[in-house]
Amino acid sequence: MILLKRLTKSAFKFIMLTMSKKIFFFDLDGTLLNSKKEITSKTMEALKRFTDAGNHFAISTGRAIDSALDVQKELGLFFPGTFLVGYNGGQIYDCDNKELVYRAQIPLDLVKKCFDLAKEHNIHIHTYNDDHILTPDDGECIDYYRRVIKTPYIVTDDVTKELEYGPSKCITIELHDHEKMERFREEVLKIAPDKLSVMYSNPYYLEIFPSEAGKGSAVVRLCDYLDIPIENSFAAGDEQNDISMIKAAGTGIAMLNATDMVKDNADVITESDNDHDGLAPFIEKAI
Repeated sequence: MILLKRLTKSAFKFIMLTMSKKIFFFDLDGTLLNSKKEITSKTMEALKRFTDAGNHFAISTGRAIDSALDVQKELGLFFPGTFLVGYNGGQIYDCDNKELVYRAQIPLDLVKKCFDLAKEHNIHIHTYNDDHILTPDDGECIDYYRRVIKTPYIVTDDVTKELEYGPSKCITIELHDHEKMERFREEVLKIAPDKLSVMYSNPYYLEIFPSEAGKGSAVVRLCDYLDIPIENSFAAGDEQNDISMIKAAGTGIAMLNATDMVKDNADVITESDNDHDGLAPFIEKAI
């Protein structure tokens, strides 16, 4: 008869984790996609092997869900068990069942305050309903934004009239004067610090979303929803709005091309940037 040694708690935990499914959260621009907004064959092959093993794939982006769906369709990122995290964690979409499993909302009174403040500072601002971008401005900033985001837009003096419920995100854009954006950011923080989070997704875009949301909160929510141990989660990004998910995940990965702030909060940094398959080795190891 073979006698089995009693497993230590740490060894038992390790075995259980390796038997569990895993989930990998990816930012899009500057992370999963290269500078041409493409995903290379090497990274795609790694993703296929990762999901073929029964693991979950999650795009986590500041974009709206419809825009993330467009990217998914354009790039052929159709894997079983795929989720889209949109609006910086404000919405979570189950691609298999084609339904939202989570939606955070900014109260309409706070939406109005943010828009009034943006007007006062002469800063472009817009938000979203399920089908359109909603903005009081029709000019350089919305044209710049829609170079990549093809969602149609409505110009209106009162965006709340186009909203059935509170939006999951507002975004402000300033292409020429970062100090002006900083002054605006400081004022937004005073509106409702317990209800709103404010952070940059790139040097020109300042995101405003419910404090209960955020990419990090989405990591925790989705792991809980799928019954995946947080230790079996991975998250990769390159900008400030990715930091919360990098810190929340079991393994947080900063791209070589990430900002210093992101690198300072990551567990590991890729050896190559997003133009040279920086993530592929990490996806392979996670299988």
